[in-house]
Amino acid sequence: MMKEPKTILIDMDGVIVDYNPSIHGTDDSVDFALLKPIEHAIETIKELMAMGHDVFIATTAPWSNPKSWMDKRLWIGEHLPELHKRIFMTHRKDMLIGDYLIDDRPNNGAQDFKGEWIHFGQDKFPDWKSVKSYFLS
Repeated sequence: MMKEPKTILIDMDGVIVDYNPSIHGTDDSVDFALLKPIEHAIETIKELMAMGHDVFIATTAPWSNPKSWMDKRLWIGEHLPELHKRIFMTHRKDMLIGDYLIDDRPNNGAQDFKGEWIHFGQDKFPDWKSVKSYFLS
């Protein structure tokens, strides 16, 4: 029996996009459009949508790199075109409404999100396979 569909908000950097400032450069200089997806991210997100969940991107872009806002939009358009009009760019994720927020850091309101914060990259959710299993159970 299918569970009731939920609203799932997903961060980009370090969650969908393989971005690490110590490897790729600072937020001021990185070209987000050139970064690769994290393993299993795209497939799992598409599976969540196929299960009937309402999926959105919830990302923060650095104020010091205005081009990154456009790069992130273009990245989504290329890798997840079905979400190209389902993007929130904000520094206040705690103001968003949803059942789940998948984010790798507590910053920008993630730890104060009113739904369930899925702390990606940590013990309980180290990768997308663990996230998928959680939503299937």
